[in-house]
Amino acid sequence: MNITLKEITSETVLDVINLSVLPEQQAFVAPNATSLAEALFSEEAWYRAVYSGETLVGFVMVYDESQRKDPPEKPNIGLWRLMIDHRFQRRGIGREVVRQIIEYAKSRNKFTALFTSYVPDPLGPEAFYLSLGFIPNGEVEDGETIVLFHFDEKAD
Repeated sequence: MNITLKEITSETVLDVINLSVLPEQQAFVAPNATSLAEALFSEEAWYRAVYSGETLVGFVMVYDESQRKDPPEKPNIGLWRLMIDHRFQRRGIGREVVRQIIEYAKSRNKFTALFTSYVPDPLGPEAFYLSLGFIPNGEVEDGETIVLFHFDEKAD
């Protein structure tokens, strides 16, 4: 499986916006149009289209405080959005994207963990994140459970 993260261009933005999850999953991830609008006003946003080979299959957005003009001494990084189109789910694509985001975060050498959150619901992504090694930190924000993936090698 050849999964790549590519910059979104004027030629691909509408295709990214038109990706969708199943109706019963819509409560768990914002539409890509909303995510792209939020990214316009966030200096922490790093976002990419997800491709399997040459096929557009999803969208990912990272919250990276080290991108600020005046970053904090100990910046945080989080998986802000992960969206795989309903036609391409259950093929290991989401797992590979998270693996690549973990590698991206580790390569920045500024972080000790990657955070994300999810809506606790039987249909939600809790089992997915826990199976990848994320651990709940006991916090809940806006009704979402916060989980952390701790890196083996601590950032300096």
